[in-house]
Amino acid sequence: MSIKSVNPVNGKLIKTYSEDSEKVIAKKIKLGARAWEDWQFTDFDLKAALLNKTAEVLRERKKELAALMALEMGKPLKSGLEEVEKCAKVCEYYAANGEKFLKDEPVETEASKSYVCFRPLGIVLAVMPWNFPFWQVFRFLAPGLMAGNCALLKHSSNVTGCALAIEEVLKEAGFPDHVFQTLVISSKRVNQVIENPLVKAVTLTGSTGAGIQVARQAASLLKKTVLELGGSDPYLVLEDADLEYAAEICAQSRLINNGQSCIAAKRFILVRSIEKKFLKIFKEKMSEKKTGDPFAPQTDLGPMARTDLRDELHQQVLDNIQAGAKCLLGGYIPDPKGKHAYYIPTILTGIKKGMPAYTEELFGPVALVFSAKNTADAIRIANDSSFGLGAAVFSKDIASGEKIAEGLLNAGSCFVNTLVKSDPRLPFGGINQSGYGRELGLFGIREFVNIKTVYVR
Repeated sequence: MSIKSVNPVNGKLIKTYSEDSEKVIAKKIKLGARAWEDWQFTDFDLKAALLNKTAEVLRERKKELAALMALEMGKPLKSGLEEVEKCAKVCEYYAANGEKFLKDEPVETEASKSYVCFRPLGIVLAVMPWNFPFWQVFRFLAPGLMAGNCALLKHSSNVTGCALAIEEVLKEAGFPDHVFQTLVISSKRVNQVIENPLVKAVTLTGSTGAGIQVARQAASLLKKTVLELGGSDPYLVLEDADLEYAAEICAQSRLINNGQSCIAAKRFILVRSIEKKFLKIFKEKMSEKKTGDPFAPQTDLGPMARTDLRDELHQQVLDNIQAGAKCLLGGYIPDPKGKHAYYIPTILTGIKKGMPAYTEELFGPVALVFSAKNTADAIRIANDSSFGLGAAVFSKDIASGEKIAEGLLNAGSCFVNTLVKSDPRLPFGGINQSGYGRELGLFGIREFVNIKTVYVR
């Protein structure tokens, strides 16, 4: 069996990779378990030094790595450079804070000594998507390695080159052999990796369907999982919002990473009194973004990652127009006979309950506009979703916006007057169909450890 990487700009084959055999998979898992025997006891100073060196290597190779992302999944070069820098920062963050986060915590009891300590679990399998091929991996990998775990990566097939490049970066930084390894396998073979008793836990970023499948299997084996799944993030624009600013941020968030981000703005819920004025500005902002070659410095929007994903998105647009939505902008495939995966920035208005877009996630450069009677109605619409990854609210009344974000919106991350984003210093994750568990911050590094009680009489 082979795995192919295809350029989404022109449909040309980049490279074919031989899939790992069952024998190779078993060998990699055994080597990882053997490496963990020493790695779990490696002191924090050495692990921190290796992570800091990894950050150096990432920055030294950032142009090369950004170009690889542009080639394999169409990410604009400038966005790729930013992604590599973010990976370097998460390495530095856990190098600086990992020991503090995992420091023993004394607890006063009747014992002469009692405390909580945090010990690594062993090998953690990471099943990662193509949309942020470096960041998705490093936001798990940096805390995981600092905690003393070893890692196996099953990356999305179309970014196999990125997966192998991550392995090269860690090797160049000086990490011991087999502490991190890439599995070159199809999604169908993830099950056999989870079933291996040497694999202790699984983290997955991907679709809700994939998350359910992995969680079901891992649960049957009593293995810990962390899932970051789909999202249909609502952005509430209230009547006192700065509309020019809100429209710019909303367009930026909807089109970030070619519209292919779990935490991109997807549902725009507008209070009716400002709807017409906001849409006029929003349409201009969406239209201004430059679509083109991801290697060109002026490009804001590259192709989608694959033509099948582009076609699926377009069908969702057509289905919603058929159901009564209005197309304010875009809604078509440029040069539909071509082999590229581009899709025009699109705005659908008049989304109502009963239409597919009311409940579905549209993973691409398509904005869905909902009309709300007032602030309370906007909050109701925002929460009328099976997802719960991120949300944002725009209002000049900062106190009111914070109150809505903190207490009234159902999501793992709620932002006021800016776009939803992940940050190494803050926990990241969702609720409901957007998954469970947290990455990043203090909570992220404690997901895959044994929180152990020690009691001495």
